[in-house]
Amino acid sequence: MAIQHLKTGKSTAARNEDDVGVRASVERALAEIEARGDEAVREMAQRFDGYAPDSFRLSDADITALIARVSPRDLDDIRFAQDQVRHFAEAQRASMKDIEIETLPGVVLGHRNIPVQSVGCYVPGGKFPMVASAHMSVLTAAVAGVPRIIAATPPFKGEPNPAVIAAIHMAGAHEIYVLGGIQAVGAMALGTATITPVHMLVGPGNAFVAEAKRQLYGRVGIDLFAGPTETMVIADDTVDAELVATDLLGQAEHGYNSPACLITVSRKLAEGTLAEIDRLLQILPTAETASVSWRDYGDVILCDTHTEMLEVANDMAYEHVQVMTDRDDWYLDKMHSYGALFLGARTNVANGDKVIGTNHTLPTKKAGRYTGGLWVGKFLKTHSYQRVTTDDAAAHIGAYGSRLCLLEGFVGHAEQCNIRVRRYGGRNIPYGGAAE
Repeated sequence: MAIQHLKTGKSTAARNEDDVGVRASVERALAEIEARGDEAVREMAQRFDGYAPDSFRLSDADITALIARVSPRDLDDIRFAQDQVRHFAEAQRASMKDIEIETLPGVVLGHRNIPVQSVGCYVPGGKFPMVASAHMSVLTAAVAGVPRIIAATPPFKGEPNPAVIAAIHMAGAHEIYVLGGIQAVGAMALGTATITPVHMLVGPGNAFVAEAKRQLYGRVGIDLFAGPTETMVIADDTVDAELVATDLLGQAEHGYNSPACLITVSRKLAEGTLAEIDRLLQILPTAETASVSWRDYGDVILCDTHTEMLEVANDMAYEHVQVMTDRDDWYLDKMHSYGALFLGARTNVANGDKVIGTNHTLPTKKAGRYTGGLWVGKFLKTHSYQRVTTDDAAAHIGAYGSRLCLLEGFVGHAEQCNIRVRRYGGRNIPYGGAAE
């Protein structure tokens, strides 16, 4: 039996058509921000969010007042989640060592891990207040030692969301702006009269935010292309349809274009999951969103073997991949293209999104083939250095350098080496000649 698609979403061509419209809109908006700065940002904020205060930046008094509106229980939960994220990020940071070695007598090579000097963190919140995104970007940047961290988040129901602002502040942001979408990302990257531009943009967002980051890449660094969320469940008969359907819809509710895919070797589970999704959509409060995502972007793929499931999963390279099988560690060993793995029925993507400690800003649209997700290392630049400490080493390595430069036809390069062979090695090398 060949691989069967029991349900398919929009074709790749149709999805690409959606992207074309987004691309053009973003290009126009960024051009307006670059040309007119704060004026364009204010117009877009009013048009898209109906929110244009005298200042988009929150004062210390504003932040204090907003945090006072958050319940003690919610603040405790935010602290707990941030403790988990911080603990894992600190362990990751500790794994990144500065090194210095002597590769030859008198030749010293090394590298240092240096924080990016300013970062703009986008924290989504227009449709759902994404409290957890503050931990994942702002707090991780703080652990990395970034000296200037700014955050932008859209208004929620016409005002700053207190819990989101609390999380951003507690995570360590130095500046907080109540600003969403393209106008937030553009202002942080390009700068305006009131917002000093940053060196790097991070954080998830909708299709417009992801496209803005793509177009700004090069002007600033970015973490990765983190577009609409994707979730995949790889499962066999060790789990039931209710669990699988719940996990698929739990991510489909993110937005109207959130892909959700089941890959299984069990026809019973596949058909049961389709029926269970229909049942759950009758009672899920966010069904209006989740049902559209499932209709347009949902897939159910039936395979013969685990090897086939592995091949399909690696090819699709989804953001979240939940594995619930009789051989979860086999998938851990064999999977190579994904955002993050969630192994076994006891965990789930929502744990990773909100509290468990791994980062939830992950590659989408097959970017998992060439990058992992946001982590403390994304905020660090590894810079190498070299030092030659003896005359003998300068002459020795310089002679090799001279000949290799001339092999490529670079006489000026060769002379950089030759002059040191002459001065430190006492050898009379003809100008433009090879140090024999």
